[in-house]
Amino acid sequence: MALSIEEARRLALDDDLSAHPRGQIVVIGCGSLLRGDDAVGPILVRHLWEAGVPDDVTLVDGGTAGMDVAFKMKGARQVVIVDAADTGAEPGTIYRVPGQELEDLPAVDGLHMHQFRWDHALAFGRWLLGDEYPDDITVFLNEIESTEPGAALTDRVEASMHQVAALLQGEWTAVVGDEAAVADEA
Repeated sequence: MALSIEEARRLALDDDLSAHPRGQIVVIGCGSLLRGDDAVGPILVRHLWEAGVPDDVTLVDGGTAGMDVAFKMKGARQVVIVDAADTGAEPGTIYRVPGQELEDLPAVDGLHMHQFRWDHALAFGRWLLGDEYPDDITVFLNEIESTEPGAALTDRVEASMHQVAALLQGEWTAVVGDEAAVADEA
């Protein structure tokens, strides 16, 4: 028996395991741990986990499963996606891109499931999640130097990863400070 698109959407959204309480920040690190600098996203997530994050932050190792990214965004207030980029720029260059600039790219028509990446998940997620699609999505792309199988992050990419981690931690600290100031005024 084949499901209609609306039936499939309803079943996909019925899974409460992927939902986050409103106000939640979700950081998703994408990439392959087996391909050198391509692992920058998952390694950043592990680094943040080891350092500790505020209670309203959820860390997700998105690996290379793009479809899962759409479901991990469900109900989040803010989503941060971290991945590798290979544009030919200087290794370690960091790009901060608003999610709205990427969610219409690329087309998902005729796409094979094994080709589905996080950028596809943005377009798919907007359609699938409807009102539970996050209002605030930011993508950090770190320019890579090497995808040698089994290699560690190169020095420049590791340094850029730490810059992104510090930026995120600084933003969380600023938000907590703002909330404390509002509470003191009340």
